[in-house]
Amino acid sequence: MRYLIKNALIVNENDIISGSVLVENNIISKIFENDHDSISLSDDTKIIDAECNYLIPGVIDDQVHFREPGNTYKADIYTESKAAVAGGVTSYFEMPNTNPQTTSIVELEKKFDIAKEKSLANYSFYMGGTNENIEEIKKIDKTKVCGLKVFMGSSTGNMLVDQENALVDIFTNSPVLIATHCEDEATIQKNNKEYKEKYGDDVPMSCHPEIRSAEACYLSTKKAVDLAKKHNARLHVLHLSTEKEMELFESDKKLEDKKITAEVCVHHLWFDDRDYQKYGTRIKWNPAVKAESDKKALFNALMDGKIDVVATDHAPHTEEEKDNTYFKSPSGGPLVQHSLNAMLEFVHLGKMAITDVVQKMCHNPAILFNVKERGFIKVGYKADLVLVNIDSPWVVKKDNILYKCGWSPFEGTLFNSKITHTFVNGNLVYNEGVFNEDIKGERIEFDR
Repeated sequence: MRYLIKNALIVNENDIISGSVLVENNIISKIFENDHDSISLSDDTKIIDAECNYLIPGVIDDQVHFREPGNTYKADIYTESKAAVAGGVTSYFEMPNTNPQTTSIVELEKKFDIAKEKSLANYSFYMGGTNENIEEIKKIDKTKVCGLKVFMGSSTGNMLVDQENALVDIFTNSPVLIATHCEDEATIQKNNKEYKEKYGDDVPMSCHPEIRSAEACYLSTKKAVDLAKKHNARLHVLHLSTEKEMELFESDKKLEDKKITAEVCVHHLWFDDRDYQKYGTRIKWNPAVKAESDKKALFNALMDGKIDVVATDHAPHTEEEKDNTYFKSPSGGPLVQHSLNAMLEFVHLGKMAITDVVQKMCHNPAILFNVKERGFIKVGYKADLVLVNIDSPWVVKKDNILYKCGWSPFEGTLFNSKITHTFVNGNLVYNEGVFNEDIKGERIEFDR
């Protein structure tokens, strides 16, 4: 299908223009400013009137957990990719703590095979690092795999890498970007013991940021940064959560020139420790949501360039699993359907511009991971496009949540913006609540 998206406010590379975009053969073939009436169209061209709504590149989420294989009772690649495109996310990078764990090339390729058959969005998968799989890591094809995930702190589906020689091998030999979960394990275990002795199994949820503490985050993040500098490794630190960690990152370099980059997740910008009383385990994540001062510092770092991208760490669990005591309730929550909406609320509040949202959620992930021909509205690029009505309020409710787990920490939240259309590789996959599932997403390629 050929599409002309006309009367759009096209958001790209810190600019907004009024115009039209022609999509042919899965790519953006022409971009017209202002006058679209002079465009010569064939009879098979479908015209979509954007009605002066914003047209942005598809969001690239660099951190999701879709739970397949092994835990498909709570999420799978089909259901979560469907939720993703409804939220304007057209590409995702998925994590290795599945069952079996993605720690070999064989298991990695199995996940790509599943996605080829089931994913409505474009996809890539991280290889997982362990204390013992350095030879498998060396086999990674850097043009076909987004990166290597290293857990420098234990979390759901424990894949902790805690042997110094293994970390040195990984930071010396990885052929791809190393993405780290940074929390110091010794600090966490010490805190776990102290709080269990004090409270037993009934630890208040408000203690989560004290157990998964700012100190634990800083110690581990500093260790990762020091390793990367020593071994000249390409490091990307995931889901930063503290003010203190911000001193470890630079804001005075272009993203293309950085060897060490940083990510913040939507929930660490949205919630703080005052919200545990209302939401309880529904906002239990690792790293923990922390103080209001941390939340403000993270937002400031996002805006001044110390933090490069916004992602979700989308990690569904069932309501039954979450509604449990502190130690039994798993960390993680579903976010990928609502991340763009949440960030657009900061636009409504006047805290950032829509061009900033596009920079941090679309352009920068593409630059940071060297994604081939995605993340921008440019002629010749894949037509991953999203139409957003910035003034169309709606409320998150059970009946409009698409996650397989059936709940969201945003339930009851009023969002002022609505995603109306999502194109994946030029295919109109989502159209005002209606899905076209005939054509699936593609494996992402990387210019490395």
